[in-house]
Amino acid sequence: MKAVALTEYLPIEHPHALQDMELERPVPRGHDLLVEVHAVAVNPVDAKVRAPKERVEPHPRVLGWDASGVVVAVGEDVSLFRPGDEVYYAGDITRPGSNQQYQRVDERIVGRKPARLDHAEAAALPLTAITAHEALFDRLGIDPDGADAGRSILMIGAGGGVGSIAIQLARRAGLTVIATASRTETIDWVLSLGAQHSVDHHGDLEDQVQGLGFSNVDHVAIFNDMRHWAAAVALVRPQGSIVAIDDTDLPMPMAGLKTKAASLHWEFMFARPMHQTPDMIEQHRLLNRVADEIDAGRLRTTLARTLSPINADNLRRAHRWIESGQGRGKLVVAGWEGNA
Repeated sequence: MKAVALTEYLPIEHPHALQDMELERPVPRGHDLLVEVHAVAVNPVDAKVRAPKERVEPHPRVLGWDASGVVVAVGEDVSLFRPGDEVYYAGDITRPGSNQQYQRVDERIVGRKPARLDHAEAAALPLTAITAHEALFDRLGIDPDGADAGRSILMIGAGGGVGSIAIQLARRAGLTVIATASRTETIDWVLSLGAQHSVDHHGDLEDQVQGLGFSNVDHVAIFNDMRHWAAAVALVRPQGSIVAIDDTDLPMPMAGLKTKAASLHWEFMFARPMHQTPDMIEQHRLLNRVADEIDAGRLRTTLARTLSPINADNLRRAHRWIESGQGRGKLVVAGWEGNA
């Protein structure tokens, strides 16, 4: 089968950073599905894993943690899907990724593909939908059905893939959403997704949010790095909550959080499959709920750009786009050359 993989961790400008390869087609066992991959999305995690480091893989490593495709075979313990089913999923960071024609993935972290979306539109959703859903509803404890309507949330980094889904989910739950964005294109994007307010993350967030009439906000979601940590702590209300998804490379002083008795939650969407948690199947249920919302017209895909076909050249282009930090929504690479 065709695949795009790496053996060395190189700058994305290097022609060997990602390479076209022929790999052996995997065989499903246990709870695994074998999925024929039709489209993949590229996320910041792809660029982070591929980032230059002094390491050489003894075997080609396949990246990619977002896919949409068709089940072609199943393991002996599979009960949720059968061959021919259209599915979408983010996968497991500890296993080979989706940048290959056929991928093994545990059925318990796979959902049915939304019927109204094509594979490219569907591939834009899983990782960010899981991250946004878990961040808001599992970590912050917001009620998805509206019991917390009227509460406020500041989303920092709202124009990216996770924020683009989180805005929609928070509005469905009845929250007031303040989204950070700086460029006209991104401001228009977050407002089109339902955010009621937009503030510039290049400016003083505390002044801007308070200028909107909010002395504090109930929740803060940090969907980029920790450069705005001080503003998040200053703006969250006493006994409020913050959720973050990025690494902790920047300082995060805790004293201000402590004196507010406010809480900090980490969201890492790979935690369930990585640790084989007892509630791992919740990601299957979550993705099916998102598919239902998409098909009912209550959520929309966050696809912003599509490249074709799936090959090393286009995946290198996608990684450059991710590393630029200028993207909004999601970038998808769809279709294998020579396939109908």
